[in-house]
Amino acid sequence: MKVTIDIDKLLEAGRINQNEYNQIKSFAMEDTGSLAFNILISFGVIAAILGAVALLPSFWTAIALGLMLSVCGIYVQTRYAQQWGVLGVILLFVGTLMGSSGILAITEGSVVGFLLVMVFCAIGGILTKRTLLMIIATLALSATVGAMVMYGYASYFLVIRQPLITVILFSVLGWGAYFIAHKLSVDYSHLAIAVSRTSLFLVNFGFWVGSLWGDSLWLQNDSWSFDSSDIIIPDWFFAWVWAITLIGTTIWAARQNRRWAVNALSVFGMIHFYTQYFENLGASPTTVLIAGIIALSIAVALARYNQTINSSELT
Repeated sequence: MKVTIDIDKLLEAGRINQNEYNQIKSFAMEDTGSLAFNILISFGVIAAILGAVALLPSFWTAIALGLMLSVCGIYVQTRYAQQWGVLGVILLFVGTLMGSSGILAITEGSVVGFLLVMVFCAIGGILTKRTLLMIIATLALSATVGAMVMYGYASYFLVIRQPLITVILFSVLGWGAYFIAHKLSVDYSHLAIAVSRTSLFLVNFGFWVGSLWGDSLWLQNDSWSFDSSDIIIPDWFFAWVWAITLIGTTIWAARQNRRWAVNALSVFGMIHFYTQYFENLGASPTTVLIAGIIALSIAVALARYNQTINSSELT
């Protein structure tokens, strides 16, 4: 566990003596020196890898070097975490990204490619106990059902090509990961929780897109048409099911004292409310004023809820 404290203020307040101050400061200096040394070596390794890729520019080179870096990162993380932990993390992340990029390039972004990336990241995350890799693995799985993000000039896009499948798949994965987390040891439970929380976002994204355009179930995979004649599951179905799901899950999370879930679900509840609110009423001075008042009210309610939870945790 890491705790941030101001030892200068503690010394002035008399909470620690000069000897304790000097000892704590020496520990910090050791960590700072070790961190700088780890980062310096990491830059050297990355530079050498980039040079190798430039000399042998191919996707297979990227995959081979990515796997090599990942294996080295995992080895350093598991055997020398205290001295070379930062170096191991950097090697693992760079190797994972490089290897994943090579795999996706060779497979041309196919479902098989994203599944391989998912397995690759999941194995690395489990071996090194890193939540970021588990999150990347979950996002890679979402790409197999058509989820993606895009960027255009001054514009960002969220694409959920199969809302119903996305909702079902990640609902099962999210709840499954949540229940499995309670059966795992402390060293691994946070990995399952990361998968569960990422799934919660993807489920709500699926509902969001479905509540706007419905779902044609992509019977015509090469078509991006949103013609109402192609819609099999209407938008109102997603809107109502999303609302019921949000209310039910929020009540459950509050009773289980799952503050993160309550806050996240409240945010998506507001997204759902405002989406339907402006879709049906449009944007006018009156509707914007009412929306602002509602947003402030909900923000105050959430703040009080969090204060209540904090107070109960301290007592």
